[in-house]
Amino acid sequence: MLIVNAFRRATSPPVWIALITKNPVCQGRLGLVHCFPYIKITLKGEKQIIFMNNSSHDKLIIDSWQRCRSFGLQHETEPELDQLIASDTKVLLDIHRLLVNTTDHAVLPYYDNILNNSPCLILLADNSGQVLNSWGEKRFLSNTQKQWFRAGTSWREVSTGTNAIGTALETGQAVQVQRDEHFLKRHRYMIGSASPIYDTNNELLAVLDISSDSYMPQAHTLGMVRLMSQSIENALLFDQYQQHHHIVTINTHADSLDSQWSGLIAIDESGRVSAINRRSRRLFDFDFDGALVSDVLGCSVDHLRQHTNAPFEVCVLGKYRMFAKVCAPLSAVQSVVSNYNLGDGVIGDKHANIVSLNDSKSIVKAPIKKADIDVDLEHIEFGDERIKKAIAQAKKVIEKDIPILVFGETGVGKEVFVKALHHDSARGDKPLVALNCAAIPADLVESELFGYVKGAFTGADTKGSIGLIRKANNGVLFLDEIGDMPLNVQGRLLRVLQERKVTPLGSTQSYPVDVKLISATNCNLKSLVEQERFRRDLFYRVSGLNISLPALRERTDKEQLFAHIVRTKSVSEHQAKLPDGIMALFLQHPWPGNIRQFISVLNVALAMADQEAIENYHIPDDFYDDLRQQGKIADSDYAKEIPEEAFPRELDRVQLPLVKNINNVEKITDNKSTTTHQETLECFHQCQGNLSKTAKMLGISRNTLYKRLRELGLK
Repeated sequence: MLIVNAFRRATSPPVWIALITKNPVCQGRLGLVHCFPYIKITLKGEKQIIFMNNSSHDKLIIDSWQRCRSFGLQHETEPELDQLIASDTKVLLDIHRLLVNTTDHAVLPYYDNILNNSPCLILLADNSGQVLNSWGEKRFLSNTQKQWFRAGTSWREVSTGTNAIGTALETGQAVQVQRDEHFLKRHRYMIGSASPIYDTNNELLAVLDISSDSYMPQAHTLGMVRLMSQSIENALLFDQYQQHHHIVTINTHADSLDSQWSGLIAIDESGRVSAINRRSRRLFDFDFDGALVSDVLGCSVDHLRQHTNAPFEVCVLGKYRMFAKVCAPLSAVQSVVSNYNLGDGVIGDKHANIVSLNDSKSIVKAPIKKADIDVDLEHIEFGDERIKKAIAQAKKVIEKDIPILVFGETGVGKEVFVKALHHDSARGDKPLVALNCAAIPADLVESELFGYVKGAFTGADTKGSIGLIRKANNGVLFLDEIGDMPLNVQGRLLRVLQERKVTPLGSTQSYPVDVKLISATNCNLKSLVEQERFRRDLFYRVSGLNISLPALRERTDKEQLFAHIVRTKSVSEHQAKLPDGIMALFLQHPWPGNIRQFISVLNVALAMADQEAIENYHIPDDFYDDLRQQGKIADSDYAKEIPEEAFPRELDRVQLPLVKNINNVEKITDNKSTTTHQETLECFHQCQGNLSKTAKMLGISRNTLYKRLRELGLK
C-alpha cells in the first residue's frame, strides 16, 4: 500500500490529491483522492473508498469487498431480495421467540431516547442474516427499500454485498458500514452499525443493527449498538441460568458492577461454573467450563450465599483483584417466599443488573450541591498526619487555577475527599459533576463530556446535550479513574483545558467554560505515559497538585475513623459503640478493600445484629479469612462461636414447645423480672410460636426474644 500524507480537516473544503495505489479495492489504478469526509478515489467515473491508514476497520471493509468480488458481485449488481414465505417466517420467529422477546425487553424501554429522536431502525437478525424483528420508523426508506427490513429477509453478503449485518456475521465483530463502504451502489443510501450477539457457549447467535441515513458522526451509534448487544447477551444468560444458579457479577470497580460491561459467571450449587458471558471471556484467558468457584474466585459457594447483592472483593484466578456481587438463584428466593410466607410482594427483577442503554446516566452522578451532602473536610480527618497534609494542601489550591490529581487505592475515599473539598470551597454552591471514566464505554465518553447538537448521531436527543463540562460550569468537574480515558478523548479534553472552551459534537460553535478540574486515579499515570496509554501533555495539565490518600491499613486514626462511621451507620444506642473485642479485630484487619470494604462489612454486621450490639458471629466469614491469611488469628478462632439460637433454622416459625401452664416454668435466677418473662411466654403462646409476631407484639427485636426464650429454657 502506498503511504500518502493527507491532511484531513472536518471543517475544511474538500482537498483532492493524485496517487497511485496497490490497494486491492482500487486495483492499482490512477485516481483522485477526496479527503473529506472520507478518502475516496475515482475509478471510471465512480467514487470508491481508498484505505490509507491500514486500520482494522479498513482491512475489514477491504476483505468484505474482496469476498463480494469472489461471489461474482459488481457495484452495479442489483441486490437479490432473498425473503422467506409467510409460513417459513412464522416458523423462524417461533424458533427465536426467546431471543426476540429478550431483545424486546432490552430495546423498547428506551424507544423514546433512541428511535424517536432520529430516522433510524433497529434490526435483529439471526445467525443466518435473516431479519427477525425491527423497531422504529421507516421514514428514511422508500417503499421499495422498506421490503428489505421485513421479517424473513436475508442480509448475507453473498446476495447483498458489504453491509453491517452481513459483514458482522462474516467477521464476528461489531462493524459500522458507511454509505460508500457498501459494495452495492443500491445500498449506499444508509449507514449501518451492527454488533454480534453471542450465546453462553460463545456461538454467534444473532446480530443487532441500527440503520439510518444520517450524515452526522456515527461513533456514538456504534458504541450504542455494542452496549445493546451486550445487554441482550447478559439478559439471555439470566433467562437461562438464574433459576438454579448463582449469577456472579465481576468488575474492576465496585461502583461499576451494575454496568452491562461487567463479567457474568453462572455457578451451580456444587460450586462449578456452568456459563460465562462474552465479557468474562475477553477479560480472562482461562477455560471456565466446569471450573470450581474456589479456583475462579478464590471462595466457596457458602461464601457467595453470604454476600448476596452486597459487593465484596475477590481474587480472580488467584491474580486479579476485582469486585463481585452475587444474585441468588430464583429457586432459592422462591423457596424463601414459600417457607416464610412473605406475601405477594415482588422480590426482585431477574434483569435487575441489566443496565439501560443510557448506562452513562447511572455512571455519571447527578450534579451535587452543598445542600445535598453533609460531608466536609473536618469529618474525614481524625488525626492521621497524611490526611491532615492532604487537606491542608488541597485547601491552599482549591481557590486557585491549579488542577488537582488525587491518587489512592480503590476504596480509600477519593470521591468522598473530593465532595468534602467541593463543600468547603467557594464553589460549594455550584455543581460538582462526576464522571467515572472506567465505567462508561469508550465510544460514549466523548458525547457525555463534550455534549452534542441535535442529530449529531443516530439516537441523539432531539434537544441535544450540553455535556458534563458545561454542566460543571462555574463549579467542579471530577474525572474519576482518568487513567482509563480513551486517547482520542484525552486530546479533546486537553484543548478544552487550554482554550477554556468546549465544542459539542456535530457543532462548530464553541462555548466558554470555567471549571475547577479534579481528577482521581488508582494507577500510576507516569507509567501509563511511558506506555503511551496516557498523553504526556495531558498528564502535566491535570497534575498540578498531586495528593496521595493513604490506604486504610496505613492510617494512624483507624480507631477514631471506625467509631465515627459506626455512629453514623448505627440504628440504635446498642450499636453506637463497638465492643472492645470487635474494635480490636477491626484494628488488626488488613482491609485490602479499604474504607469501602469496612463499610460493607459493617453494614452486614449491623443487619445481622438487628439493633443489638455487634458480636463476633455477626461479622461475615471472609473478614476472618483475611485475618487468618495474615496470621492474625488461628484457623480455629471464631469457627464455632455462633450460638445456635442466633441463627435458627426456621427464621420466622421456630418449632419450640408451647408452654400450657406458666406456673410450671422453672424459676429464673437472673435480674429480669418475672413479669417480663410471663409476658413473653403469654405472647409466645398467643402467637403459636411465631417469633416475628411475638417480637412485634412485645415491641422488641427478634434477637432479644431469642435470648429471653433461651433463658426460659425453651429451645
